[in-house]
Amino acid sequence: MNSHKKPLFVLIGPTAVGKTEISIELAHKLNGEIISADSMQIYKYMDIGTAKITEEEKRGIKHYLIDEIYPDQKFSVSDYKKLAEKYINEILNKGKLPIVVGGTGLYINSLVYELDFTNAVSNPEFRNEMMNKAKTFGNKYIHDELKKVDPISAERIHINDTKRIIRALEIYHETGKPMSHYYKNFRKPNSKYNIAMVGLTIDREKLYNRINHRVDKMIELGLIDEVKNLLKMGYSSELTSMQGLGYKEIIAYLKGEYTLEEAINILKRDTRRFAKRQLTWFRRDDRIHWVNLERFNDKNEIVDYIVNYVRSILNF
Repeated sequence: MNSHKKPLFVLIGPTAVGKTEISIELAHKLNGEIISADSMQIYKYMDIGTAKITEEEKRGIKHYLIDEIYPDQKFSVSDYKKLAEKYINEILNKGKLPIVVGGTGLYINSLVYELDFTNAVSNPEFRNEMMNKAKTFGNKYIHDELKKVDPISAERIHINDTKRIIRALEIYHETGKPMSHYYKNFRKPNSKYNIAMVGLTIDREKLYNRINHRVDKMIELGLIDEVKNLLKMGYSSELTSMQGLGYKEIIAYLKGEYTLEEAINILKRDTRRFAKRQLTWFRRDDRIHWVNLERFNDKNEIVDYIVNYVRSILNF
């Protein structure tokens, strides 16, 4: 029935759930190559804080959209979509299955939905005005402005995410309708693809323990030195990339705003909150087939189950 559509497998899940390891097994079994959907792993030099896959861990599976840009380069959702679609076609032309793996909801949505409204409106003067207000009065001021006109988006967008707060305000300013209206009414599935979507999940408490353990491991592996080196290379702490989880907390520690213990605890807390937001985001898409990893005896069982599910959907 969907033979004219391009097959696409999307593997999502919250941070630290175990997507990386399972995705490699799946790529081997399904003859696939992996396109990352992680808004932090796209940056060069940012390895430890993003839990970036190593060459050894890749086990010969080609990856795309990792180490794609420098930390001071701008990169939008539409840039992601353009590159990801190019790589999807390249992978299909090799006779392989494109597997999109990650937890950045906007990146995933740019591929699985037809969300073109983000490019439709633009008002640079309004954006500059809002940016100045954020600098003068703080992010809370513009976030409160967004709450007045678009409480749904305000709930979804973190108070520190200046760029997306301003973007949501800009869409309301230009169209008279909140950004959430477009998400609600224009979530049309992308008709180009026959999509199999699988979400990985585990018990919330276990996920939080994994997150805490991962943060401790990042510190052991040298996250503090990684952040120091980025600052030495001239990358400003104000950059979007340097405001990512794992970087802004260590920068605050290096500036003397927190003790190291405080910085680590804040990073653990904020990563747990981030994972919770990821799950809330993805649970809105009823096409996602959720796989609770705890219902299986071992990794092989998990992989075989997902392989069978993907084959039944994609007939690839």
